[in-house]
Amino acid sequence: MQRKASAIWQGDLLKGKGTISTESGVLKETQYSFSTRFENGVGTNPEELLAAAHAGCFAMALSNELSNAGMVPNRLDATATISLEKVSGGFAITKSHIDLIAEIPGANKAKFEAAVKAAETGCPVSKLFKAEITVSATLK
Repeated sequence: MQRKASAIWQGDLLKGKGTISTESGVLKETQYSFSTRFENGVGTNPEELLAAAHAGCFAMALSNELSNAGMVPNRLDATATISLEKVSGGFAITKSHIDLIAEIPGANKAKFEAAVKAAETGCPVSKLFKAEITVSATLK
């Protein structure tokens, strides 16, 4: 399976601008720029898209792990926060932290915690990152 997205950039780093599009059409010429990445400009940025990918992947992986443990969630609310930090030689994504609120009727806490840990390391997007990955999970 392969998925595609494309980016077009015009101009220098500080004043230039670009667009990101996905093969599915969900993103179509979505604006990004230096200000959307390092300030608070209108548009998206690579780190925001990585956060969305990580949150979505983790939630799906956790749903699978929970199912394997005999639990079905009513709702998994996962929010990923990507940390982009200045390091020697430029910038690097150093962390991805997921905040999770899970609604699972009759959940077994120990099995829930084991499923969270398995999803944290087993999600394909987690495997892609060369960064610290952490999860704070709340079971309702």
